[in-house]
Amino acid sequence: MPDLELVAHRGLAARFPENTLAAFDAALQAGARRLETDVQLSQDGVPFLFHDRTLKRLTGLAGPLHERTELELVSIAAAHRERFGQRFAREHVARLDELVELVRLRTDVQLFVELKRVSLEHFGIERVLERVLQSIQPLGDRAALISFSLPALLAARRVNPLALGAVFDRWDERADRAVTELAPEYVFCDLDGLPATGELAHRGARVAIYEVGDGATAKALAARGVELVESFDVEKLAKELA
Repeated sequence: MPDLELVAHRGLAARFPENTLAAFDAALQAGARRLETDVQLSQDGVPFLFHDRTLKRLTGLAGPLHERTELELVSIAAAHRERFGQRFAREHVARLDELVELVRLRTDVQLFVELKRVSLEHFGIERVLERVLQSIQPLGDRAALISFSLPALLAARRVNPLALGAVFDRWDERADRAVTELAPEYVFCDLDGLPATGELAHRGARVAIYEVGDGATAKALAARGVELVESFDVEKLAKELA
Protein backbone atom coordinates (compact mmCIF):
# COMPACT_ATOMS: atom_id res chain seq x y z
CA MET A 1 0.00 0.00 0.00
CA PRO A 2 1.54 3.38 -1.03
CA ASP A 3 2.01 6.29 1.35
CA LEU A 4 -1.03 8.51 1.12
CA GLU A 5 -0.62 12.23 0.41
CA LEU A 6 -3.36 14.80 1.02
CA VAL A 7 -4.29 17.53 -1.46
CA ALA A 8 -6.16 20.59 -0.22
CA HIS A 9 -9.04 20.99 -2.66
CA ARG A 10 -9.53 24.74 -3.21
CA GLY A 11 -7.78 25.38 0.11
CA LEU A 12 -9.42 24.55 3.41
CA ALA A 13 -12.84 24.98 1.81
CA ALA A 14 -14.74 23.31 4.63
CA ARG A 15 -14.18 26.35 6.84
CA PHE A 16 -13.34 29.21 4.43
CA PRO A 17 -14.70 30.47 1.10
CA GLU A 18 -13.12 28.23 -1.52
CA ASN A 19 -10.19 29.33 -3.68
CA THR A 20 -9.48 32.36 -1.49
CA LEU A 21 -6.12 33.24 -0.01
CA ALA A 22 -7.61 32.71 3.45
CA ALA A 23 -8.59 29.15 2.52
CA PHE A 24 -5.14 28.32 1.17
CA ASP A 25 -3.30 29.93 4.07
CA ALA A 26 -5.47 27.91 6.48
CA ALA A 27 -4.70 24.72 4.55
CA LEU A 28 -0.98 25.40 4.84
CA GLN A 29 -1.33 26.11 8.55
CA ALA A 30 -3.13 22.78 8.88
CA GLY A 31 -0.13 21.03 7.36
CA ALA A 32 -1.19 20.64 3.72
CA ARG A 33 1.72 20.44 1.31
CA ARG A 34 -0.29 19.75 -1.83
CA LEU A 35 -2.75 22.44 -2.96
CA GLU A 36 -5.25 22.43 -5.83
CA THR A 37 -6.89 25.50 -7.33
CA ASP A 38 -9.17 26.27 -10.26
CA VAL A 39 -8.13 29.09 -12.60
CA GLN A 40 -10.02 31.33 -15.01
CA LEU A 41 -9.00 34.50 -16.87
CA SER A 42 -10.51 37.92 -16.30
CA GLN A 43 -11.75 40.02 -19.23
CA ASP A 44 -8.25 41.49 -19.55
CA GLY A 45 -6.50 38.12 -19.34
CA VAL A 46 -5.40 37.96 -15.68
CA PRO A 47 -5.58 34.48 -14.08
CA PHE A 48 -7.90 34.35 -11.04
CA LEU A 49 -8.71 31.54 -8.60
CA PHE A 50 -12.27 30.57 -9.46
CA HIS A 51 -14.29 27.40 -10.02
CA ASP A 52 -17.86 28.23 -11.07
CA ARG A 53 -19.11 29.32 -14.48
CA THR A 54 -20.72 32.37 -12.86
CA LEU A 55 -19.85 34.65 -9.96
CA LYS A 56 -23.21 34.15 -8.25
CA ARG A 57 -22.50 31.48 -5.60
CA LEU A 58 -19.27 32.91 -4.22
CA THR A 59 -19.82 36.65 -4.69
CA GLY A 60 -23.59 37.13 -5.13
CA LEU A 61 -23.05 38.89 -8.48
CA ALA A 62 -24.38 37.79 -11.86
CA GLY A 63 -22.40 36.77 -14.93
CA PRO A 64 -19.15 34.90 -15.59
CA LEU A 65 -15.76 35.96 -14.26
CA HIS A 66 -14.45 36.64 -17.78
CA GLU A 67 -16.85 39.56 -18.16
CA ARG A 68 -15.06 41.46 -15.38
CA THR A 69 -11.67 43.19 -15.45
CA GLU A 70 -8.87 42.63 -12.95
CA LEU A 71 -9.65 45.93 -11.22
CA GLU A 72 -13.29 44.99 -10.85
CA LEU A 73 -12.57 41.50 -9.54
CA VAL A 74 -10.06 42.48 -6.85
CA SER A 75 -12.72 44.80 -5.40
CA ILE A 76 -15.36 42.05 -5.21
CA ALA A 77 -15.77 40.09 -1.98
CA ALA A 78 -15.47 36.31 -2.36
CA ALA A 79 -17.41 35.88 0.87
CA HIS A 80 -19.86 33.08 0.03
CA ARG A 81 -22.39 34.87 2.23
CA GLU A 82 -24.98 32.07 2.13
CA ARG A 83 -22.55 29.92 4.14
CA PHE A 84 -20.51 32.44 6.10
CA GLY A 85 -22.56 35.61 6.35
CA GLN A 86 -20.33 38.70 6.66
CA ARG A 87 -17.38 36.85 8.22
CA PHE A 88 -15.24 36.98 5.05
CA ALA A 89 -16.52 40.24 3.57
CA ARG A 90 -12.93 41.50 3.28
CA GLU A 91 -11.75 38.42 1.32
CA HIS A 92 -11.51 39.39 -2.36
CA VAL A 93 -11.51 37.23 -5.47
CA ALA A 94 -7.85 36.24 -5.57
CA ARG A 95 -5.38 36.28 -8.44
CA LEU A 96 -3.22 33.27 -9.24
CA ASP A 97 -0.04 35.28 -8.74
CA GLU A 98 -1.14 36.04 -5.16
CA LEU A 99 -1.35 32.32 -4.40
CA VAL A 100 2.01 31.73 -6.10
CA GLU A 101 3.55 34.40 -3.86
CA LEU A 102 1.97 32.76 -0.80
CA VAL A 103 3.75 29.46 -1.51
CA ARG A 104 6.81 30.63 -3.46
CA LEU A 105 9.27 30.39 -0.57
CA ARG A 106 7.73 27.21 0.84
CA THR A 107 9.82 24.77 -1.16
CA ASP A 108 7.97 21.73 0.23
CA VAL A 109 4.64 22.84 -1.27
CA GLN A 110 3.28 21.67 -4.63
CA LEU A 111 0.49 23.48 -6.51
CA PHE A 112 -1.94 21.80 -8.91
CA VAL A 113 -3.51 24.41 -11.21
CA GLU A 114 -6.71 23.37 -12.95
CA LEU A 115 -7.42 25.06 -16.29
CA LYS A 116 -11.19 25.53 -16.29
CA ARG A 117 -13.09 24.72 -19.46
CA VAL A 118 -15.18 27.90 -19.30
CA SER A 119 -12.02 29.97 -19.73
CA LEU A 120 -10.55 27.70 -22.40
CA GLU A 121 -13.81 27.95 -24.36
CA HIS A 122 -13.93 31.74 -24.12
CA PHE A 123 -10.28 32.71 -24.65
CA GLY A 124 -8.82 29.68 -26.44
CA ILE A 125 -6.16 27.28 -25.25
CA GLU A 126 -3.13 29.29 -26.39
CA ARG A 127 -4.02 32.46 -24.50
CA VAL A 128 -4.99 30.65 -21.29
CA LEU A 129 -1.77 28.64 -21.31
CA GLU A 130 0.35 31.72 -21.96
CA ARG A 131 -1.13 33.67 -19.06
CA VAL A 132 -1.20 30.80 -16.57
CA LEU A 133 2.31 29.57 -17.33
CA GLN A 134 3.61 33.10 -16.89
CA SER A 135 1.97 33.35 -13.46
CA ILE A 136 3.24 30.02 -12.12
CA GLN A 137 6.78 30.33 -13.52
CA PRO A 138 8.28 31.31 -10.11
CA LEU A 139 7.34 27.86 -8.73
CA GLY A 140 9.28 25.90 -11.33
CA ASP A 141 8.53 22.19 -11.23
CA ARG A 142 6.54 22.58 -7.99
CA ALA A 143 3.57 23.53 -10.17
CA ALA A 144 1.56 21.10 -12.27
CA LEU A 145 -1.23 21.78 -14.75
CA ILE A 146 -4.40 19.70 -14.59
CA SER A 147 -7.63 19.85 -16.58
CA PHE A 148 -10.68 18.03 -17.86
CA SER A 149 -9.62 19.34 -21.29
CA LEU A 150 -7.26 16.85 -22.93
CA PRO A 151 -6.61 19.21 -25.89
CA ALA A 152 -5.39 21.87 -23.45
CA LEU A 153 -3.08 19.41 -21.73
CA LEU A 154 -1.71 18.15 -25.06
CA ALA A 155 -1.00 21.75 -26.04
CA ALA A 156 0.73 22.31 -22.70
CA ARG A 157 2.89 19.23 -23.28
CA ARG A 158 4.20 20.76 -26.50
CA VAL A 159 5.29 24.06 -24.94
CA ASN A 160 6.32 23.32 -21.34
CA PRO A 161 7.97 20.50 -19.34
CA LEU A 162 5.67 20.79 -16.29
CA ALA A 163 3.93 17.70 -14.97
CA LEU A 164 0.37 17.29 -16.22
CA GLY A 165 -2.75 15.76 -14.72
CA ALA A 166 -5.80 14.54 -16.63
CA VAL A 167 -9.03 14.97 -14.66
CA PHE A 168 -12.05 12.68 -15.09
CA ASP A 169 -15.56 12.32 -13.73
CA ARG A 170 -15.44 8.56 -14.35
CA TRP A 171 -12.58 6.07 -14.12
CA ASP A 172 -13.37 4.45 -17.49
CA GLU A 173 -12.78 7.76 -19.30
CA ARG A 174 -9.05 7.02 -19.15
CA ALA A 175 -9.52 4.77 -22.20
CA ASP A 176 -9.58 7.82 -24.48
CA ARG A 177 -6.78 7.63 -27.08
CA ALA A 178 -5.75 11.18 -26.23
CA VAL A 179 -4.89 10.04 -22.70
CA THR A 180 -2.43 7.51 -24.11
CA GLU A 181 -0.89 10.21 -26.29
CA LEU A 182 -0.65 12.61 -23.35
CA ALA A 183 0.94 10.11 -20.95
CA PRO A 184 0.01 12.23 -17.91
CA GLU A 185 2.07 12.22 -14.74
CA TYR A 186 -1.16 12.34 -12.71
CA VAL A 187 -4.69 11.02 -13.16
CA PHE A 188 -7.43 12.65 -11.09
CA CYS A 189 -10.87 11.03 -10.77
CA ASP A 190 -14.07 11.79 -8.85
CA LEU A 191 -14.69 9.39 -5.97
CA ASP A 192 -18.25 8.83 -7.25
CA GLY A 193 -16.94 7.77 -10.66
CA LEU A 194 -14.84 4.83 -9.44
CA PRO A 195 -15.60 1.14 -9.89
CA ALA A 196 -16.70 -0.54 -6.67
CA THR A 197 -13.68 -2.85 -6.48
CA GLY A 198 -10.28 -3.47 -8.02
CA GLU A 199 -6.89 -1.82 -8.24
CA LEU A 200 -6.80 1.86 -9.17
CA ALA A 201 -3.74 2.35 -11.33
CA HIS A 202 -2.85 4.08 -14.59
CA ARG A 203 0.36 3.37 -16.47
CA GLY A 204 3.12 5.80 -15.52
CA ALA A 205 0.83 8.10 -13.52
CA ARG A 206 0.16 8.79 -9.87
CA VAL A 207 -3.54 8.40 -9.09
CA ALA A 208 -5.41 11.12 -7.19
CA ILE A 209 -9.06 10.82 -6.11
CA TYR A 210 -11.07 13.93 -5.31
CA GLU A 211 -14.10 14.65 -3.10
CA VAL A 212 -12.79 12.38 -0.32
CA GLY A 213 -14.38 13.37 2.98
CA ASP A 214 -13.26 10.87 5.62
CA GLY A 215 -10.28 8.85 6.74
CA ALA A 216 -11.87 5.44 6.30
CA THR A 217 -12.53 6.14 2.61
CA ALA A 218 -8.99 7.46 2.17
CA LYS A 219 -7.50 4.31 3.71
CA ALA A 220 -9.64 2.10 1.49
CA LEU A 221 -8.44 4.02 -1.56
CA ALA A 222 -4.82 3.66 -0.50
CA ALA A 223 -5.32 -0.11 -0.25
CA ARG A 224 -6.41 -0.03 -3.91
CA GLY A 225 -3.24 1.79 -5.03
CA VAL A 226 -4.23 5.46 -4.74
CA GLU A 227 -1.37 7.80 -3.78
CA LEU A 228 -3.15 11.15 -3.40
CA VAL A 229 -6.59 12.09 -2.07
CA GLU A 230 -8.17 15.51 -2.48
CA SER A 231 -10.41 16.90 0.21
CA PHE A 232 -12.16 20.14 1.06
CA ASP A 233 -11.10 19.49 4.67
CA VAL A 234 -7.53 18.19 4.81
CA GLU A 235 -7.33 19.19 8.48
CA LYS A 236 -10.11 16.76 9.45
CA LEU A 237 -8.76 14.07 7.12
CA ALA A 238 -5.23 14.32 8.51
CA LYS A 239 -6.51 13.89 12.07
CA GLU A 240 -8.55 10.83 11.12
CA LEU A 241 -5.65 9.25 9.26
CA ALA A 242 -3.29 9.91 12.14
